This record gives sequence, C-alpha cells and structure tokens, in this order.
Amino acid sequence: MNKIPSFTIDHERLLRGIYVSRKDQVGSECVTTFDIRMKEPNREPALGQGAIHTIEHLAATYLRNDPEWRDRIIYWGPMGCLTGNYLLIRGNLSSKDIVDLMRRTFQFVATFEGDIPGVAPRDCGNWQLHDLPAARLEAKKYLEEVLNSLTDANLNYPE
Repeated sequence: MNKIPSFTIDHERLLRGIYVSRKDQVGSECVTTFDIRMKEPNREPALGQGAIHTIEHLAATYLRNDPEWRDRIIYWGPMGCLTGNYLLIRGNLSSKDIVDLMRRTFQFVATFEGDIPGVAPRDCGNWQLHDLPAARLEAKKYLEEVLNSLTDANLNYPE
C-alpha cells in the first residue's frame, strides 16, 4: 500500500502550530484539513485523554457557534496520536487564514468555566473521560507559547 500523505511529514522536525494537512475537492467545493498541532511529536508528552476530550467538546462547540465561521466548519476532532486536532473547513484556505479563529477558540477553552457542553451519558460515548483543568492548562499553553508568536515554521510543514 502507498503511504498516506500525513505519514510522510517529518514528525521528528514538526513543531507546534497550524498546518494545512490537505485540500480535497468535494463536489464543486474545496475542503481544507488543518493540523492543529499542540505538542511536538515524540519530543514532549502527548495530551492527556481527558484533556483532549474536553478540548474537543469545547472547541467543536465554539467553532460551530462562531458567527463568522460556523457555516464553514465541517469537523473538529483529536488526532489518534494525541498531539493535536484536525479541523476541516469548507474553502480553499491557508494556515494564516485561521490564526485569529484559533486564537479565539483556544482563548475560549483556556478561560471556560461551567458545565462542559455535551457531557452526559445521553450526549457522549465516554462522558466521564473529561478533565477541564487540564484542558484549560493545555489551551493556555498553546495560546501563549504558539498562537501568540507564530512564525513561518509554525505555519508550514518542515521540508
């Protein structure tokens, strides 16, 4: 079998950031898949399961309610390696196009208080696997250390 494109990225050099993972033509529209990389692969501990699950619930809720972007958001969800998330948006976009959206999203997660949306047995397949304090800490770290000081190295995959 051929190796899929995401397995050809040099994960030993990959930094935290926002990357265009792929662009797909779906009917007459382009869908851009973003790699929202919160951890340096294989060089720092992955996100805890409870933290990334909570980030998923909060970020997905925020994005699907954002007045500017909600009609273009297709999907937000965690990577299996637990080093980040995938975001699928309708449109032919670049990493720079969503920097402000990601800053707002992670600010929302970092400061969220109250009941996590969708955390009930009826609403979630693993409703007890949540960690709001860890999610807030990881979101704040990503916001302050990465999103607020992005460079080209955090916006383009390593060559």
